[in-house]
Amino acid sequence: MLLAAPAAWAADEPDAAEAAPSASDNTAETGAAAGTESDNAGDRADAPDPEATETVPEDETAVPDAPVLGPQVSSKVELTPEEKAEKEARKACKIEICDIIATREPMGEDIACDIKKTWRAESLTKMLGDQFSWPWGRAVCQSKLNLSRADLAGAMLEPNATIKMEKFAVSCELHTGEGEPYVVEAELSPEVTFKNGKAVSASINWGDVSAPLMIYPVLYAGTGLDNSSNLLGSEVVEMVNEFTYKKCAEVKDELPGRRVN
Repeated sequence: MLLAAPAAWAADEPDAAEAAPSASDNTAETGAAAGTESDNAGDRADAPDPEATETVPEDETAVPDAPVLGPQVSSKVELTPEEKAEKEARKACKIEICDIIATREPMGEDIACDIKKTWRAESLTKMLGDQFSWPWGRAVCQSKLNLSRADLAGAMLEPNATIKMEKFAVSCELHTGEGEPYVVEAELSPEVTFKNGKAVSASINWGDVSAPLMIYPVLYAGTGLDNSSNLLGSEVVEMVNEFTYKKCAEVKDELPGRRVN
């Protein structure tokens, strides 16, 4: 479409044959008239010769330059060294969870992992949508994930299932770009409902929140709003399904495929 656009603009240009003659053409014709018909030079000096006017062939019509498109950009997110280290540290836990999803084996040890993840400000802004603006920068969060193997395997096997996680704490550093980050702690007990192995609804279910006095009212209002209207439920559903299908596909060749006989 972009490459074809200049040709379309050229087709819309006015016909060059209708353009007025140039000033140099008028001067030459005036001199010729003065040499042959001196008596009428004053009357005919400004009259151009119709047959002497050159026309521009249609195939020589000027074509406008293509628009400047700017530098090449990509939707791929480049991870910082810290984010790469966090991702590598989470890999073992990811493989354990994805192995349960793939094998649907309910027997065995439950999931218990220490998780650390950096949430970028733009990701948090998108997640919160128009209902609640994110006033800080990145958030670096840590928690201990405890997940029942039997519950996860059942959610993959049964046509309808709900995973209700026990209450756990999350600690986050909210960076502002100036001074020390704010340290925030919150309790939550997420609940996710599955249908045929796919998440269809979810809620975070916030508990107690601890934060510096300056920002506590904002967090208290935000978590309360989510508890009452479930603003983040659809985001949780999207993240769970992305992990189940896309993220687990990234490590499919590393899954041990353990089954208990």
